[in-house]
Amino acid sequence: MVTTALAVRYARYGDPGVLSLDAVELPEPGSGEVRVAVGAAGVNPYDSKARRGLYASAGAPAEPARVGLEYAGTVDALGPGVTAWSRGDAVFGLAPGSAATHVVVPADGLVAKPGWLTFVQAAALPVACETAYRAIRLLEVRTGDVVLVHAAAGGVGLVASQLALARGARVIGTAGTANHEFLASLGIEPVLYGDGLAARVRTIAPGGVDAVLDASGRGVLPVSIELAGGPERVVTIADGSASQYRVRATWSADLPLPQVFQTLLPLVEQGTVRVPIAATFPLEQVAAAQALSESGHLRGKIVLTVGSPD
Repeated sequence: MVTTALAVRYARYGDPGVLSLDAVELPEPGSGEVRVAVGAAGVNPYDSKARRGLYASAGAPAEPARVGLEYAGTVDALGPGVTAWSRGDAVFGLAPGSAATHVVVPADGLVAKPGWLTFVQAAALPVACETAYRAIRLLEVRTGDVVLVHAAAGGVGLVASQLALARGARVIGTAGTANHEFLASLGIEPVLYGDGLAARVRTIAPGGVDAVLDASGRGVLPVSIELAGGPERVVTIADGSASQYRVRATWSADLPLPQVFQTLLPLVEQGTVRVPIAATFPLEQVAAAQALSESGHLRGKIVLTVGSPD
């Protein structure tokens, strides 16, 4: 009988070298919870920021901290009172500490994984899709809007751009030149980020833009406000200085994940929303995965695989 699991953890803040894959006690689901045997787990910028201690108030974690926010896998144990799921059900969702072989999650937060999605593809969806969906709702994007998305080739930026297009907006996306052809193939008008951005955007949108999503967090709020004519329709998911500029920031989910994916899964199946996989790494190579994530300039998501998930 299996009594242990493996989990990525760190006992001090620092570079990816502080990460380790540790044996931990196999978690048991409580009332209303299920345990999922993880097949794949997404890698997100938050993972690296937390590991470096950017959200910490102390010099080191009080106890080893876990890594990961999203997963796909198979239900392998049910807590008391759970009737909506069965052992063997393929699912995906959000969960702290999901860079592991097993994770315990609330049963009402699970999304059933359709057969047309692999575990790797499903693990790339929760954070990017939920965050993008929330941001586009907050911006109230509508037909005819001109929307500027910073970091349009990354996970959240890419989904947000596609959702804005689906609403009938025109989308301009900042990215490195290596991703311009790819963005253009999706109907996103690419512009190079960095100095001179305002002039480049005005070249193709002389009247400025109607709404801006900052998915980069790299000091783009002033130019965003300039282009949008004010902070009212500028939203950031990545810049902690938002209040200084009177810009709205959104940090956490405001709708249940199953509700979000009632809308989004059909768009993913139709190909209206695509989340390409930039790279996959086995769980034991999580340090390399986070190092790649921190390098930036990615197209889509990095995913950790656990065992042979697909």
